[in-house]
Amino acid sequence: MKFNDISDPSRIDKIPDESQEIFSSENFTEQGLIIKKIEMRLYIEKENKCLITVFLQSDKGEVEMLYNEMRYEENSLPNLTKFLTNQLGISSIITRTIIFLKSKIEA
Repeated sequence: MKFNDISDPSRIDKIPDESQEIFSSENFTEQGLIIKKIEMRLYIEKENKCLITVFLQSDKGEVEMLYNEMRYEENSLPNLTKFLTNQLGISSIITRTIIFLKSKIEA
């Protein structure tokens, strides 16, 4: 199953313009889910704007969630990903996406 929290899913109904994997494993378990992959995705939109999402793949399904909307600049995604992994860590992203995914599975 695939879920998203994008108000207009057509905005991500394509291959991302850029993506950056930030985690990959076959045996990492968190809150009863096996987390297989986490990546940041960037979709370029009109007027030099972009949408950045977080994608999580688990044994129970996939979820793509809005992370940020901003003006597109070269290296936007690598810079944001580097900041996220070096300064904030990925635990908050994992927790947020798992909570969302579980709410959809259990609904």
